[in-house]
Amino acid sequence: TPLMDTVPPQVVPGADPSARQLCFAWGPAEVLVCETLFDRAGGSRSRCLSWSPSPSRLWGEGRAGTAARALTGSVAGTGEGAPSFSRVFVVRRDQDIYIQTLRKLFNESHGIFMGLQRSEEELAGRSRKAQLVQVSKNYRSVIRACMEDMHQAAVSTRDPALQGQYSTQVSILSAMELIWNLCEILFVEAAAAGPLLLRLLDWVRLHVCDVDSMVQEVLSSESPSKHKLFWNVVDVFVLQGRMDEARHLLSKEASANPISMNMYKILDDLMKKMPVPNHGNTQTLTELELKWQHWHEECQRYLQDGTFASNPHMESICKILLGDEDAILEKKELMTTWYHFLVTRLLYSHPTVKPLELRFYAQSSMDLFLGGESSPEPLDMILMAAFEFEMHQVIKECSIVLSNWWFVAHLTDLLDHCKLLQSHNLYFGSNMREFLLLEYASGLFSHHSLWQLGVDYFDHCPEYGRVYLELHIERIPLSTEQKALKVLRICEQRQMHEQVRSICKIMAMKALRNNRLGSALSWSIRAKDAAFATLISDRFLKDYCERGCFSDLDLIDNLGPSMLLSDRLTFLGKYREFHRLYGEKRFPEAARLLLTLMTAHIAPCSFWMTLLTDALPLLEQKEVIFSAEQTYELMRCLEDLTAGNPDKQKFQDDDVETTKVEMLRLALARNLARVIVKEGTVEGS
Repeated sequence: TPLMDTVPPQVVPGADPSARQLCFAWGPAEVLVCETLFDRAGGSRSRCLSWSPSPSRLWGEGRAGTAARALTGSVAGTGEGAPSFSRVFVVRRDQDIYIQTLRKLFNESHGIFMGLQRSEEELAGRSRKAQLVQVSKNYRSVIRACMEDMHQAAVSTRDPALQGQYSTQVSILSAMELIWNLCEILFVEAAAAGPLLLRLLDWVRLHVCDVDSMVQEVLSSESPSKHKLFWNVVDVFVLQGRMDEARHLLSKEASANPISMNMYKILDDLMKKMPVPNHGNTQTLTELELKWQHWHEECQRYLQDGTFASNPHMESICKILLGDEDAILEKKELMTTWYHFLVTRLLYSHPTVKPLELRFYAQSSMDLFLGGESSPEPLDMILMAAFEFEMHQVIKECSIVLSNWWFVAHLTDLLDHCKLLQSHNLYFGSNMREFLLLEYASGLFSHHSLWQLGVDYFDHCPEYGRVYLELHIERIPLSTEQKALKVLRICEQRQMHEQVRSICKIMAMKALRNNRLGSALSWSIRAKDAAFATLISDRFLKDYCERGCFSDLDLIDNLGPSMLLSDRLTFLGKYREFHRLYGEKRFPEAARLLLTLMTAHIAPCSFWMTLLTDALPLLEQKEVIFSAEQTYELMRCLEDLTAGNPDKQKFQDDDVETTKVEMLRLALARNLARVIVKEGTVEGS
């Protein structure tokens, strides 16, 4: 929605007006500033701090991870009663960008994002799809690397508070990778029936790792088959479709119990012959279904014959192979999540499930697994939306639940490159991809260094990106000249002329306040600010009058065409050139230049006496420098100065100035006499 220049402060609903008022307004860089004012005498009123408008959000009223920092200060009261006091709360929605261990996530994903934008038109068809899948995997690898770093930080720290923060971030990153991986399978790769089940099995094996410690404990024991958790580990392998590992463990049990060898061989044979889709798609779905039906009937026959009746563990495994939901649900504690139950259920009941059928199995699996004992968590709702192929709902829920915009911005961009979000435009113009990228980049701009990444994100938002960049780049604190040059280079590369001028003016003013005239002049020239260049040129001339020499000679000597920016700057450059010619004893050229400066009226009137005084050494040279015409011009300039001075009486009363005028008149008269004699001699000869 269009932003208003001024928005009145909002009173927080529920605030008690009889005691105090709590108000809020959006501040720059998405900082919410709240202030509570109350009178000790019992009166109340509210006031909001000044603020800059910030874009409204599509979702996120209840986003997790919002961090608040309270600053306490006093505010003078008005009216009756004692002075009032206030508490100021600064609330950042994108607090995650300040977490040091997440810097890798932001920096490395930026490179992946930029590579994806550059490669958009390079490949098509299957090659393009494979490229997009690889990009998705690259994003996941960055998430996992950050998760491992965060876990290591949690283990190494001794601060309980920090340890809790790191553990929370590990959980969030783990959920992000879980969701992203599922979206990769369903949306990016768009796996078809058959390979779809294999991808889901890999997904469960990768992310449901609560039982890994138990597996490790059993396998590392001296006699795994005698371990109390042995059958739990076998069940875990079966539930996750890890048949080779399950058979390997069962072989150890068979060796320890020769009496039951035949039973083990039958179960091992059933597990070995279980038909599963293959990665190469070398068999059709019909062939797979036929094989699976025959295998299923064989399992059913052995179970009905009571082959495994003497061993409850093996009988339970056979029931799982048959897809018995009750038998699978008995292992609920080993699966830990409803989506693990879903994949196990599909593996043994519907191995050729089609993508669009997932929604039905997902909903029933969640209902069966939770059994009314607990309600779904936000993560469950996000995964359910993915299984239902509701991409926009996935993005919306993630925007609400996750603690930053990184996830939804990059996932939406990837899905947009997959041509899956083309038809979805927001009601106020921008599409979803651009909106979320703008939100993410805006958050980056509140960080002292990550703002540089935000520039590239704005660059790839064709509709509103430039406007946002112009607004945000003006708010970057120009703390050092190096940072200012970096910001300036960004603006110049994008032809942001107004921002270039603004930055240069700010830096010029800072330099002037610190009495760094050379730097101030350089910035004003870069800003093409004639008025400011004139002001600084006057400061140079004033310093020259006081000290008798110029500072920053290298800059003034190399002004070049820049001196044409203003008359005063032109005068400064030419006056410095006069001094250089005089120092090189090129007196005729110096004299002509000095006279030009006087007659062109670009010199300030206050500087005329200085220029005429500079002519004295040239007038007193043994060789005649000024011609008669030039001498008359100098005389006229002197008379104009003395006659046109508004403080004429004061000028006449100043002994120093009077002495200078008399010396100049005498020198000019002498020079004129010498010129007349010289010119007459030349004419006579």
